[in-house]
Amino acid sequence: MPSPLRNGDLRSPAVVRHGQNPFQSTVTEQKLRRLNALILLLRFAAFCFSLAAAIFMASNSSRTPGSPSWLHYPSFRFVLAANSIVSVYCLFEMFASVWEILKGGTFLPESMQLWFDFSHDQMFAYMLLAAEATGTGVARDLHGDGACDAAGAFCVQAYISVGLGVGGFAFLALSALLSGFRVACYIITGSRFHL
Repeated sequence: MPSPLRNGDLRSPAVVRHGQNPFQSTVTEQKLRRLNALILLLRFAAFCFSLAAAIFMASNSSRTPGSPSWLHYPSFRFVLAANSIVSVYCLFEMFASVWEILKGGTFLPESMQLWFDFSHDQMFAYMLLAAEATGTGVARDLHGDGACDAAGAFCVQAYISVGLGVGGFAFLALSALLSGFRVACYIITGSRFHL
């Protein structure tokens, strides 16, 4: 016979005895899968934007002598390197997210995976932000000096690359927020996700 609780709630003796709701673990697991799917989506978007930014910057040169190239500007080299590194990182993290969604466990030990994700998401997001800020400064200086008049396509492609990199930063920053949420849940409750 169910035992009455306050406010008219009823629970079965087994639930009262163990102090748990039998559906809580299922609901928590569904929430964890949704959170992991959202993180996977954000990392996929960061991967696409960063890869596109790296491709745009790498192809931003002309074969005619005397025309500008991304190789002539250290800031544009930094933009290319940062976006390439973030693309590789996001590819690894997408693999780890798919592994976690399919297997129900983390690729690395749980605490190590959570701290790895959180710290690297932040580090690479800051690196992208710094790269895009320096790239924007150089592109703006080129436009102000009138260098873009002679090589208009070069400047436009540099702006596109920097803009795509900023998009990659935005998605990686959102991913870092969710990784931080997962770390906070782990510290507070001892599990990856618990509401």
